[in-house]
Amino acid sequence: MQQDILINWSPQETRVAVVEQGAVQELHVERTLERGLVGNVYLGKVARVLPGMQSAFIDIGLERAAFLHVADVWHRQPEGEPPQVARSTQPLIPIEKQVFEGQALMVQVIKDPIGTKGARLSTQISIAGRHLVFLPQDDHIGVSQKIPTEQRDALRQRLQNLVGDQGGGFILRTNAEDSTDAELGEDIAYLRKTWARIKDASVKLPAQSLLHQDLTLLQRVLRDLVSEATQTIRIDSKEQFEMLSQFAKEYMPASSARLQLYKGERPIFDLYAIDEEVAKALGRRVDLKSGGYLIIDQTEALTTVDVNTGGYVGARNFDDTIFKTNLEAAHAIARQLRLRNLGGIIIVDFIDMSRDEHQAAVLDEFKKQLARDRVKTMAGGFSQLGLLEMTRKRTRESLSHMLCEPCPSCEGKGIVKTTRTVVYDILREILREARQFNPREFRVVAAPSVIELLLDEESQHLAALSDFIAKPISLQSETAMGQEQYDVVLL
Repeated sequence: MQQDILINWSPQETRVAVVEQGAVQELHVERTLERGLVGNVYLGKVARVLPGMQSAFIDIGLERAAFLHVADVWHRQPEGEPPQVARSTQPLIPIEKQVFEGQALMVQVIKDPIGTKGARLSTQISIAGRHLVFLPQDDHIGVSQKIPTEQRDALRQRLQNLVGDQGGGFILRTNAEDSTDAELGEDIAYLRKTWARIKDASVKLPAQSLLHQDLTLLQRVLRDLVSEATQTIRIDSKEQFEMLSQFAKEYMPASSARLQLYKGERPIFDLYAIDEEVAKALGRRVDLKSGGYLIIDQTEALTTVDVNTGGYVGARNFDDTIFKTNLEAAHAIARQLRLRNLGGIIIVDFIDMSRDEHQAAVLDEFKKQLARDRVKTMAGGFSQLGLLEMTRKRTRESLSHMLCEPCPSCEGKGIVKTTRTVVYDILREILREARQFNPREFRVVAAPSVIELLLDEESQHLAALSDFIAKPISLQSETAMGQEQYDVVLL
């Protein structure tokens, strides 16, 4: 299926949309201020060695010195064994015998700085490609543990043949089990070229220099998103177009012919109403063309998708109505999983179908749509309760986690207490306080809707409570407060 990639660039944010058949299928967002340091390679300078903590502080040119623990110091393993920083059967060599103050050291960030803590470093360099991870200091050929055992030996042999005797270790990533030799060969060439550039920079640049930065979203588009189905890659920034063209010519020449500079007057995302699709993808309800709809709820543990017929009564009988709604839902759900980037366990509640052939057809169609997903998915059959269970690999934050935050009023519950419930909470709170303290007066500070109810329908209850505790109760409306928020002030 043919696809187009649209790139909307601004200094603060890069947005990439993958469009198939006129509809956006995937959205990727990267914000300049939120880019982490993980994966960056620096030429650091050892600032201090702390034998008591078996650690060293390394100056890599950031505000705070970064942190290297003895367990993160790399050693070559004998006989091409898997790379391990410290083997369980070997005692660790003390850090003071491995590094010294003032030493220049090539290091890679493995954990971003948090609060007052500096970044955590490793001396083992790894460079991620589309299908492979390159470990230039090792000679081990490995395969992801998530790939079934019976496939690993064949894949390892294939990779060994492609790598040849030029040295360097490679690990085949989970998403590469179906890759062709040509795709793997292209990845090997890109990774070796990147490592050659890092080595060259480490000799020419002074200590505390950045030698390699993990690819930006723009560059990852060429590495990770472009496939044989990609027709065009359109970008709306001339400066970024030239930069991306240069990157493509050097590392991915096959992609450079597809790059186009978008010069239209309309914003590039308006071509396919992408912003409207994003707004819809942040909501719970997704309407289907037939009149049916989906309800998608994302929780910490799993995501649930409920299919409903809504107003669709177009087919000859009820069974056909349900079948056609479920078929349409199978397409829509697969697309929403990609667009929202939902991962983990997903439970789909299709409308109950009485005929086995309908169930089988819906399941086949759903699996066919999932097969188009570049992220690994696994779908089972229908359970006894008619639910379909599936998993989708988590690759990055979901769209809603990236663009939204929990509501301060409902604190992420999705619902708030009614005004009357809050009023009764307040009356109970006043009674509780009156039994413990003896103030001159109680003052209730709450949202306007709560104060209004206390002055109107609940005024009798408020007056009765005031008489019972023998204290005046005053009210203060606060527009900045959410419906559930209130304060009972003792004056």
